[in-house]
Amino acid sequence: MNRVLIAFSLVTLMLFSQSPLLEAAEQQPNILWIIAEDMGPELGCYGTPEVKTPTLDRLAKNGMQFLNAFTVTPVCSTSRSSFMTGMYAMSIDAHNHRSHRDGTNPLPDGVRVITDWLRPAGYTTGNIRKLTDDRKLAKFYKGTGKTDWNFTYPKGKQPFDVKNWDDLKNKQPFYAQINFSETHRGGAWNTSHEHLGYQADPAKVRIPPYYPDHPVTRGVWAQYLNAVMAVDKKVAFILDLLKRDKLDKNTIVIFFGDHGRAMPRGKQWPYDSGLHIPLIIYWPEGNEFLPTPANYKRGVITDQLISSIDLTATTLGFAGIRKPEKMQGEVFLGTYSEPPRKYLYGGRDRGDETVFHIRTVRDRRYRYLRNKYPEHPFLQINRYKETSYPIIGLLRHLHEEGKLTGPPLALMADSRPQEELYDLQNDPWEINNLANSNEPEYQAAKRRLSSVLTDWMVDIDDKGRTPEDPSIPQFWDERAIRVYSKRLKERPKDWFLTNPALGPYKIESDKPE
Repeated sequence: MNRVLIAFSLVTLMLFSQSPLLEAAEQQPNILWIIAEDMGPELGCYGTPEVKTPTLDRLAKNGMQFLNAFTVTPVCSTSRSSFMTGMYAMSIDAHNHRSHRDGTNPLPDGVRVITDWLRPAGYTTGNIRKLTDDRKLAKFYKGTGKTDWNFTYPKGKQPFDVKNWDDLKNKQPFYAQINFSETHRGGAWNTSHEHLGYQADPAKVRIPPYYPDHPVTRGVWAQYLNAVMAVDKKVAFILDLLKRDKLDKNTIVIFFGDHGRAMPRGKQWPYDSGLHIPLIIYWPEGNEFLPTPANYKRGVITDQLISSIDLTATTLGFAGIRKPEKMQGEVFLGTYSEPPRKYLYGGRDRGDETVFHIRTVRDRRYRYLRNKYPEHPFLQINRYKETSYPIIGLLRHLHEEGKLTGPPLALMADSRPQEELYDLQNDPWEINNLANSNEPEYQAAKRRLSSVLTDWMVDIDDKGRTPEDPSIPQFWDERAIRVYSKRLKERPKDWFLTNPALGPYKIESDKPE
């Protein structure tokens, strides 16, 4: 038996010469990532009113809840490129939304998707689409199988082994992820309320002060919360499957969002609203072969700063694998735990046809942003959003009518500041820019954060410092014109009153208020 193990180890080392050291473990756990698209921390356990999420609240109570978890970037393709590799998208030239799909951008040497680190350790990997054979249930209870990476996966290979839930039970240990799309704008968002017994009351929701307090705003926000509640219902179904298949005692469950909420000044914007995500980690109870990992405290709510790329490194640690040498994510639980982060870094670049270059750093109290193109307005044209975000239509209408004031009016400015600084302790919505404040403490915070941000960009070799070839944004602009221009031209002026994104809250009026 020992000879077989030695032979297997030698073969593994030969095939995966760059693999990190795999440590022996009494039992390798199953690991399940449940990923909600475009979802901020709007759960009951995070204190959000008008949302009922009993399953995730209970998972947090019996697991560990993280208050300060953030993605690297605020849009799906760049964010997923980051947490699937444990690398900043800016380091691997994956920072422009939906780029490098033509086979010209392989991952750098020493960088792999997480599944390719886990397979040599004996893990079956899955991106689960099918959850049940019941056709009626399967219309709702299903995964999307989303990947959406801005790099080229090796031709002829597959990043995941299986896509059906029933394949997992007999292929342990497994690492699997299930992606849910309810909180992403589209068909699932528009119909989420149909699967609920309770629907959010628009009159009772809490909306950010940078939106006009209007029935459209409240309706969109309430439908977003309905989508969150639909995700909670799906998570309950998954947890029941784990119990049914006797996998609940040896499966670590990690629930998080791929980036922040799909709202104006949220998705695609590197403020807290676009980067802040829920994170809940549940370590199975009652299994003597899976001792509680270092730093894990059941039932605790922690304010430790966590980057989404840290999930990659920490998941490998759960499997008994040391973090690869090049991986930029940091281990925050388990045997290989590293010191807590002092800073979280992020940013955004081109999103579809919309060109920005923003870098940001956050500590526990302040967020600092640096804008390379301050001459580009906040609501620079993005035709996808112009057709699917009713609040943008509302903002434009009210601005034309001269009815916008305060923070909502600031969103309509022709330019943006070169630097932004927000005191998150006193200004959690990030509406009072302190970058030009004369207060010594704010100037000191700006200098400190600006310095560490510059150092980080150098340290990671931020590829975003070099602009894309102009032909690339031109291509996306022309594509957006082809896809959306007819829709934009033919829609009624009051389209934002009855858009499907409002769900059941469409405003019955022929004329905008």
